[in-house]
Amino acid sequence: MVIALLAHPAFAQKLYKSITPDGRVVYSDKPPPDAVKVEETKIDTSKKGITPPSAREKAVLKKMTQERQARESEQDRIRKAEIALHDAEIAQSMGRESQPNERLGTASGQQRLTDAYWERQKKLDEAVEKARRNLETARSGK
Repeated sequence: MVIALLAHPAFAQKLYKSITPDGRVVYSDKPPPDAVKVEETKIDTSKKGITPPSAREKAVLKKMTQERQARESEQDRIRKAEIALHDAEIAQSMGRESQPNERLGTASGQQRLTDAYWERQKKLDEAVEKARRNLETARSGK
């Protein structure tokens, strides 16, 4: 009995393309009862199997993978440069306030900023400029 079942060839599968009353196209193994139009297609899978990719297909896949990795690498580099610029700008804006040791009292009772404050501001400005240059370089692809 089991041998008789195994001896039968694989049956062709049926695929129905149906158009519903509202104009939608539906593909399924059974047509909907309210379909306006139904087209039946038989798919014969008995002669087809899984075939390994050809050498050309492997080469194309390898090339596509390399191109994708290059694009993603470039996008990652740009994103990191954008984050670095953002961080430098945040540090610059937060660094505008003087630190406790960056003010000196004057004879008139006023206070003035020390040279350490201005050096720190200069370093923050330089960090922002460097981050902007790095982003421009990343975006230009150099």
